[in-house]
Amino acid sequence: MSTQRVISYRILLRKEPEGGYTVTVPSLPGCVTYGESIEEATEMAKDAIELYLESLKAHNEEIPTDEGVLEYTLTVGTNA
Repeated sequence: MSTQRVISYRILLRKEPEGGYTVTVPSLPGCVTYGESIEEATEMAKDAIELYLESLKAHNEEIPTDEGVLEYTLTVGTNA
């Protein structure tokens, strides 16, 4: 009997100039998706994460988590 484990992942949404949102999952390299609205983007992200984790499990690879991840925001100046 398999037990289901619940894992939380931090996602980043970037508003695109042409509309909609691109979503990335920093702890899952290459896990990127898109949605027309924030609601659609987060649903698409959930689906993408589930598929990513299924693939890792099928290939007997370790499932990364956000555990121990620290998040900071830095402000820097630029002359660009």
